[in-house]
Amino acid sequence: MASLPLSSTVAISNISSLFRPHQPRLSPPPRRLTISCNGTNSAESQHGKVDRRNLLLGMGGLYGATNIILPGDALASPIPAPDLAKCTRGTNLNLRQPLDVDCCPPFSENAVDYKLPAATEIRVRPAAHLADKDFIAKYEKATELMKALPADDPRNFMQQANVHCAYCNLTYDQGGADPSNKLQIHFSWLFFPWHRWYLYFYERILAKLIDDPTFALPYWNWDNPKGMAMPSMFVKENSSLFNPRRNQAHLPLVNLPPLADLRFSKKSSTAPDKIVPSNLTEMYSEMVRSAVNLEDFYGAKYDLGAKPDPGAGTVERGSHTAIHAWVGDPNSPAGEDMGNFYSTGRDPLFFCHHANVDRMWSVWRDLRGSKPKEFSDPDWLDTSFLFYDENAQLVRVKVRDTVENLKMGYTFQKVEIPWLNKRPKARVRKSKVAAMSSAPKATDTSVFPVKLDKVVRVLVDRPKRKRSKNEKEKEEELLVIEGIEVDTSEFVRFEVFVNDEDDDPSDVIDLAEYAGGYSQVPHKNAGNVKSKIRVGLTELLEDLDVEDDDKILVSLVPRDGGEDITIGGVKIIYV
Repeated sequence: MASLPLSSTVAISNISSLFRPHQPRLSPPPRRLTISCNGTNSAESQHGKVDRRNLLLGMGGLYGATNIILPGDALASPIPAPDLAKCTRGTNLNLRQPLDVDCCPPFSENAVDYKLPAATEIRVRPAAHLADKDFIAKYEKATELMKALPADDPRNFMQQANVHCAYCNLTYDQGGADPSNKLQIHFSWLFFPWHRWYLYFYERILAKLIDDPTFALPYWNWDNPKGMAMPSMFVKENSSLFNPRRNQAHLPLVNLPPLADLRFSKKSSTAPDKIVPSNLTEMYSEMVRSAVNLEDFYGAKYDLGAKPDPGAGTVERGSHTAIHAWVGDPNSPAGEDMGNFYSTGRDPLFFCHHANVDRMWSVWRDLRGSKPKEFSDPDWLDTSFLFYDENAQLVRVKVRDTVENLKMGYTFQKVEIPWLNKRPKARVRKSKVAAMSSAPKATDTSVFPVKLDKVVRVLVDRPKRKRSKNEKEKEEELLVIEGIEVDTSEFVRFEVFVNDEDDDPSDVIDLAEYAGGYSQVPHKNAGNVKSKIRVGLTELLEDLDVEDDDKILVSLVPRDGGEDITIGGVKIIYV
């Protein structure tokens, strides 16, 4: 494929043929609320708990009333933009000491609501491995100018790096009644939209510094074998894109550069000849097999008053985290730079990596067809953040304005997507391993909670069998790994296998028996937090040809930090 010209843009009138038309979303119907003396209501299960202090009832006015119809947004509790005046100094939990920088941004009281400018031209983000010399020169110059800005300028490179640190290391209050409940934009449905805004303003700052409105960030095409190596533009020592704190064994300094491992583990690496098929299987799992429902792709609901880490989506806990850990320097004190939330924005490669994460969101939406592409819940749509724009103006933005990248004025250079055609095959079809296994049942109270310092195998009952095609289309069968407790200061990873007959499941990492995994970037958190993941079973069980079985054998395999992982339970649900 030819290199992308530096100033490539696409006229808005010509872009429509490349994408499916946007389906307008209807406003949600009014929600029915039943107030009762025990503090529960019929809306609670779907829309979160209601703070009855916010229901201002006159004396004797509504006592005993039920079935009150409220407008769609009346019960919404989206997380508000943080109060910069309450930003606190974070902690490097890995080292159990204060961070070496203050992540808080320059203070301003003059925040304005941001309005997306009209997208008359569409900026094109190029694949990094296809970018030409002219583009690289402009990118280097823009980053050089950003680094040269005064230290207290919010557009300065280190200030921009600290934006990630502040939002990701619990330096902000969440904004609710409990000031100890801190804001965390990872491990939930805020992951994609927050990072999209972050890159959006970073990109616009670079463009303004070189006076080129067509400039767009490159994306590291790590989901494609042709782009899996670390982009070479980032390893020139005299370049503004260079960072010394990276894993030196993973630099592209040889004729056959090492390829990024999307199932990376510090303790058990994937064999070189397995990396490409393993990566393609991982991407298929994250983007197709386990991403049927909105929550499974985006992450779990996280609204005002909720504790951090309710549950990460497929990409966040998979390929996204793997790249962070694969790039971070193992000889640094705490995995810096890319391998730790507080420092990751200090590496220019972070923004190239997250440009591909952002691309995954756009690709996934395009694959949805007529299925819902985003939440209609106002708790998601109206969550807001603060950023400094290219003019150093503090602006307030909302999630609802991020759902379509074209409306934000950019798209991505088109490349092939090989994982779309890599639906994994089963090593053993119609396996009787579950029927013959002596493993305990997941419902056995003596099994969970369990420390994942070794492989744990359990039999999980399937409440529904022999489901019709219509039933499968209406409900996805999901395996839920719940009550996950980890040491957030450590990199951890475990993987999930179904009906695997080997003692060493590593032989099936590119086959259908591999259901998915969980990994995390080290970060600060407040106390123990219980999280969960859900992995798709409907297609997997078809491939294994065990849809008629009444139980499956689930293997939980620790890859890194198993001694720091506790699992609370395993079950099957239908959503």
